[in-house]
Amino acid sequence: MIDWGILILRMGIGIMFVAHGLQMAFGLFGGPGVKGFSGMLSSLGFFPAIFWSYVASYAVLAGGLLLIAGIQTRPAAALLLIFILTAAIKVHLSKGFFLANGGFEYTFVIAIACLALILLGPGKFSIFR
Repeated sequence: MIDWGILILRMGIGIMFVAHGLQMAFGLFGGPGVKGFSGMLSSLGFFPAIFWSYVASYAVLAGGLLLIAGIQTRPAAALLLIFILTAAIKVHLSKGFFLANGGFEYTFVIAIACLALILLGPGKFSIFR
């Protein structure tokens, strides 16, 4: 049953990151696209913002796809953990814990899921173990 649990965790987190990456990179699902995301990164002090916009967008998209497939699960989860911790620190931490106030509650849960995948690995239902 553990491998089924890992598969569900990989799929759920992977799908969430792919959807988020599609928003950031291509503006799908009501997202800002790379240019809009670049504006937000600029306001947070990232320089050059357009560079970091591309890096983050495609890292999130690729990382999510890798999790879904079970390819390089640990490195992909580590990359996504860095992304989500950066978002938590730069955007949400100053707003407290709870999501209702814009806090880091949601990013905390995602970070824990990424950490679990780093520790557990891909499980037996993956393309490469």
